[in-house]
Amino acid sequence: MRRENRRKNLQGKTSTDKIILYAGIGVAVLAVIVLALFMYSKSLSDDVKNGTMSLEKMANMAGNNTQNTESASTEIGKTVEESANELNATNQTVNTTKTDNTTNQTKANITNTTKTTKSTNTANVATNTEATQPEPKKELSFERPVEGEIVREYAKDNLIYSATLEEWTTHMGVDIKADKTTVVKAAEAGTVKSIKNDPRFGLTIVIEHEDNFQTVYANLLTSEFVVEGEKVEKGQSIGTVGNTAVFEIADEPHLHFEMLKDSLPVDPSIYIK
Repeated sequence: MRRENRRKNLQGKTSTDKIILYAGIGVAVLAVIVLALFMYSKSLSDDVKNGTMSLEKMANMAGNNTQNTESASTEIGKTVEESANELNATNQTVNTTKTDNTTNQTKANITNTTKTTKSTNTANVATNTEATQPEPKKELSFERPVEGEIVREYAKDNLIYSATLEEWTTHMGVDIKADKTTVVKAAEAGTVKSIKNDPRFGLTIVIEHEDNFQTVYANLLTSEFVVEGEKVEKGQSIGTVGNTAVFEIADEPHLHFEMLKDSLPVDPSIYIK
């Protein structure tokens, strides 16, 4: 019984001792943890303080750097702006110079083009004028187809006596006295329009001239020197004087010579020399 109680007491004592031991160990461990936490907290506080200081220093440094940067940026900005302005001014000057040069060149080109155009137009006008302008008409100067005395004048508004007809009548030409076979010449250059035997005035040659003139050579003996359509020159032989005009058969040999302007009879004495 005693042994049993002693054993139980020993077991109880042992349990109490163990509890106390464990409690002491737990307190020690807790104290170590608290101490460690305290030291860690202090270290953390110092680090925070140091970090704050560092941040303030960094802020101060950043502020200084910002001021320096702003100053530098201002100076750089001014320099860049001034440079840009100078560059723009230079570009404007260059552009103005180029524009002036271009304008001057354009004016010069326009002037040259205008001169060239005027020259070309003048040349074209001259060429067109030369091409379209007809040759100047040669002034006509009629000469007598035969040499001799005018024995019967031109009479359109008055009457003259005809020995052949034995009456007073008009006379649309002039009669130039000449021997038979006397050569008759063209009074002016022209083209032979017709060669015919007229029932009143015998063998007749008609020559057309410029400016709507015509000359008529009648009472001819021959006309073998020319043919119809032939161009003749002034003074060229065209026939010979005869006596073939029925209306003037009673007169001595002569050339009956007429002139027409625009198909109307005119006085040959006005034009022949």
